[in-house]
Amino acid sequence: MQEDNMGFQYINNLPSPEEIKEQFPLPAESAARKAERDQAISDVLTGKSDKFLVIVGPCSADNEDSVSDYANRLIKVQEQTKDRLIIIPRIYTNKPRTTGEGYKGMLHQPDPEKKPDLREGLIAIRKMHMKVLIETGLSTADEMLYPENLGYLDDIMSYIAIGARSVENQQHRLTASACDVAVGMKNPTSGDLSVMLNSVVAAQHPHDFTYRGWEVRSKGNPLAHTILRGAVNKHGQCIPNYHFEDLFLLHEMYSERDLENPACIVDANHSNSNKKYNEQIRISKEVLHSRKHSPEIRALVKGLMIESYIEPGSQKVGEHCYGKSITDPCLGWEDSERLIYEIAENA
Repeated sequence: MQEDNMGFQYINNLPSPEEIKEQFPLPAESAARKAERDQAISDVLTGKSDKFLVIVGPCSADNEDSVSDYANRLIKVQEQTKDRLIIIPRIYTNKPRTTGEGYKGMLHQPDPEKKPDLREGLIAIRKMHMKVLIETGLSTADEMLYPENLGYLDDIMSYIAIGARSVENQQHRLTASACDVAVGMKNPTSGDLSVMLNSVVAAQHPHDFTYRGWEVRSKGNPLAHTILRGAVNKHGQCIPNYHFEDLFLLHEMYSERDLENPACIVDANHSNSNKKYNEQIRISKEVLHSRKHSPEIRALVKGLMIESYIEPGSQKVGEHCYGKSITDPCLGWEDSERLIYEIAENA
């Protein structure tokens, strides 16, 4: 173990994305399927398709078996709703922590009850994302918490989210500008919509910057868009931003900027629901009602993000309830399945 002048202790020399991809290559058939899905999602965001996106899955993907089980349940629903919906499994393997404490996701801890092991974590997250794509044909979504790790999963994911705590970060914005898939920028925890839109502006333009020890140049990402996830005021109270007035305000703010492909996804959980996971059902229905009421909102709102797992609620690490979240509480499968069908009927 080495230590430098900054106080870092160098524990392991991690494999590069190229080494991991060589060790765990994506089959050609799955790569072709991902390309099809990338185009279908792009068509929604650019307005070429009137299908609706549903990004759905657990708050944090903590167990390969239960995540695979969940995704295999999703594929049956996707087949029944394929004329109206594009379902994207939410396979979140990096968990941002407000205080830095607690479970940080499979990348850090492949086994939530053991010590961090990022070498094994990089392998575990690639294998899990790959397993979902190979078994179900559904390419995945994850949060880009660490921009330098994008290369470990970029050939599998069709959707990338930039979180509320990262959306003002320069490296996240510039890395998003180099992505060739949809990247959603969440509003910051303060709720300032202009910050979120500034991130979209940055991501849609080309840049020169440093990345993994290289000077690189990006071409800009026309599929960068917004995600409304609610806010928290100075008193720590949650303030939702999914109501009709919020959506129309975002439409007006988009119209004042020269941005490609104005689009928004509404996150039905987090500060929009005050983490009351069952409220996601009501919130999703309200968003769909707003789309029916206003052609401007219908053109803007392209999808919903929903936290869902096999069992409802959440548990502490070590309780071992199969398919139940060990981070934020989620909708259970039965309610989720019912909700997705209702979304298909009303989107």
